[in-house]
Amino acid sequence: MKKILLVVQFEILRKIKNKVFILMTFLTPFIIAGFFALIFWLSMEEETEYNVLVVDETQFFIGKLQGNNYITFLYSNNSLEKCLDKLNREDVDILLYVPHNIIEGAGGTIKLFYKKTPGLAFQTMIKSQMEKLLFEHKLAANNIDPQIIHSARQTIKVITEKVNEKGEHAEQLTAFMSIFGFLSAFLMFMFIMMYGMMLFKSVVEEKNNRVIEVIVSSVKPFQLLMGKIIGIAILGIGQFIVMGVLTFGLVSIVSATLMSDVKQDYQKFVKQQKMVYEKGVEANWNELEQFQGELQAFELLKQIEKLNFIEIAIYFVLYFIGGYLFYSSLLAALGSAADSDTDAQQFTMPVTLLLMVGYFIASKMISNPDTPLSYWASFIPFTSPIIMVARLPFGVPFIEVFISLVLLYTSFILMTKFSAKIYRTGILMYGKKATWKELFKWLLS
Repeated sequence: MKKILLVVQFEILRKIKNKVFILMTFLTPFIIAGFFALIFWLSMEEETEYNVLVVDETQFFIGKLQGNNYITFLYSNNSLEKCLDKLNREDVDILLYVPHNIIEGAGGTIKLFYKKTPGLAFQTMIKSQMEKLLFEHKLAANNIDPQIIHSARQTIKVITEKVNEKGEHAEQLTAFMSIFGFLSAFLMFMFIMMYGMMLFKSVVEEKNNRVIEVIVSSVKPFQLLMGKIIGIAILGIGQFIVMGVLTFGLVSIVSATLMSDVKQDYQKFVKQQKMVYEKGVEANWNELEQFQGELQAFELLKQIEKLNFIEIAIYFVLYFIGGYLFYSSLLAALGSAADSDTDAQQFTMPVTLLLMVGYFIASKMISNPDTPLSYWASFIPFTSPIIMVARLPFGVPFIEVFISLVLLYTSFILMTKFSAKIYRTGILMYGKKATWKELFKWLLS
């Protein structure tokens, strides 16, 4: 045991002294927080200011196009040529030209002449407004009341509620849960692959530079294998905790800064709902604020509040440890049999494919999270670290998580026993390319 601890200490100290390792430990949280801020910024509504001059030969759209806080519509009866000259000389950003025959057809064609490039949001807004006005005009031309058509249309909101074994049920936003679960599975895939390859490269490097011959003179191959696996596991857990704490802090700061207005409106919305629930018809509806444009954001915040992040984080760490131990024992054995970089790529391919199977199943869970394949894959050790963390946001019974973890850690013990047989032979073999047939013989020896 003492020798194993010495190998553990050696692996930890060697990585800690690596400047790149330290840099990435503290840089990664800033990258993740920056990515979160970028996604939020890109999702915000386009707010470029436009002064739009409308030249409408039909006179139908004059005064009917609705602007907003950053889009202003101006109308002119002058010819297109004169207005184009005005576009060049005056404070007009876009000229909207509506031909005289658009109502009769003209292929539904309008033109935008611009100095300031019209964004996709602006073009979509113009298109939807004009299509709606033309639709209502043609209904009226055929003696059909547009209000009848509008009142016949009805939107439907789908509310999903999960029912547990006790018969309790609660609303869930399945789309958000699916995306959150997939991102968790992706992170699990990346972490297992990263630390597993770290161990694999360490074994290959020590074998190629013949350092291993000196090490095994005082340490048994099994002790060396266990020391490396445990050492990098401890290092990975430590790095994971540091990055997790820093990422949580940075993301909290970013979200508090960028989403402060949304959160304040959400608190007002919750208070209003509570007041209406308590007072019923006696509530003063004129005093209530309208939040129609923010309802989707409120639903997202509501689901985030329901997630048990502490429980998910604990399970994530347990599955990371189990997944890393399982795959690293296999990678260490294959690394000991590699005699060159070409051999290393050959031996890592099957392991990568096994991890990719779990990743692909997790990606399919976005559209259908509760399939028999995803259920059983969350118990198979090859895929359970990735699939189970993808299932956790939907709520998984404790007994299923317990069985899955027991199978995973038991498989690690068995895999280490088999891998040690390959490791003790392959680590000292030089100048000969090991085949899969020989690996199987070492396994049976």
